[in-house]
Amino acid sequence: MVHLRRTLAAILATGLVASLAACSEDSPPSFADPAAAVAPSTGTSGAPATESTTAAGPVTLTVTPAADKKNVPVSAEIGVTVSDGGSVSSVVLTDPKGKKVAGEMRADGSAWVPAKPLKTKQKYEAKVTATGTDGQSTTATTSFTTMGEPGKRTGTGLYLFDGNTYGVAMPVVVEFNPGIKKADRAAVQKRMFVETSPAQEGVWSWTAAGTQAYYRAEEYWQTGTEMTVRIAVGGLPTGKGIYGDRDRSATVKIGRKFEMNVDNKTKKMVVLKNGATVKTMPVSLGKKSTPSSSGHMVVMEKKAATVFDTTDTDGAAGYRTDIEYAQRLTWSGQYIHSAPWSTGSQGRTNVSHGCVNVSPSNARWLFENTLIGDPVVVKGTGDELSYGNGWTPWDVSWEKFKEGSAL
Repeated sequence: MVHLRRTLAAILATGLVASLAACSEDSPPSFADPAAAVAPSTGTSGAPATESTTAAGPVTLTVTPAADKKNVPVSAEIGVTVSDGGSVSSVVLTDPKGKKVAGEMRADGSAWVPAKPLKTKQKYEAKVTATGTDGQSTTATTSFTTMGEPGKRTGTGLYLFDGNTYGVAMPVVVEFNPGIKKADRAAVQKRMFVETSPAQEGVWSWTAAGTQAYYRAEEYWQTGTEMTVRIAVGGLPTGKGIYGDRDRSATVKIGRKFEMNVDNKTKKMVVLKNGATVKTMPVSLGKKSTPSSSGHMVVMEKKAATVFDTTDTDGAAGYRTDIEYAQRLTWSGQYIHSAPWSTGSQGRTNVSHGCVNVSPSNARWLFENTLIGDPVVVKGTGDELSYGNGWTPWDVSWEKFKEGSAL
């Protein structure tokens, strides 16, 4: 029951704040083929549903937003529908000064998505050209004016830092404050793009409260994968007159496969690197009154030195302890960390407040070899991990995980 009064660096970077705890059970508060992550768009995600149509030549081309539409969200896409087997050959969107806006077509060809949110209270013009199967072209134009600054915003966070390398179990984790209601999740999910190279099919899944969405594949990411993420919700309607605060993006890499498997029966941790056992070490888990959770977890945060403090919640029964080589596994405060006071119990009996206690030398070795996103599996404790208590998308089956998608 130790409360750590510092947030994850990722939360600080995103501007979101959470109340975190240590060793306790208290809870704290480029679009290349996104088809695995998003359903085909109708071209209305963040854009008006009204249309304007221009017919010329062998194909019919329909575009949105409608001509002269006002108060359009700055997340607007240029929706396109082409008849008779034709395809869009170009989309040119220009701002009031005639400058071209960068963007890219969705993989399903249903809409063109600007590379970043548009400016508020600005008039934009779009020219779309489609080519029919006979090679003849059709052009449609439209113009629209964006809305002003919204009064209410949904705070967002992305738990990835551009240029970093992560473990093979690192999910894409997006946070929303307030949470996204079920009725609004599909529109938001359509604007969350993930590209992996080499390509690996993935799916988004929401927590029950809609405060977080996870993206993972059926299996761990392949070593060497490059992942490009864009959470394009800046100015996007998120429900009840609230709009996304900003776009967030990162390009990251996936490192070697490094797994930590903890068994309460043997009271040992077996460490595998690229499938081969490289180290086995004794552990002490949570005692009967404060058991460790069994489940499939992920290293969320690493601190070479920190303080576990329970005095504000446990009063005279609380304690304040300096801790080295702490690696967070859950929001409720379960860590792997150095515990020199329990070395005599490690491998024999459980004496911790829910954490995985290891010796100082083993804690340092782990700390020097792990990455954020490395998987940790604990089994046999009798206390099951609660979904959402940490980055838990791997703690359910692939089929169950997919049920959490809004699309």
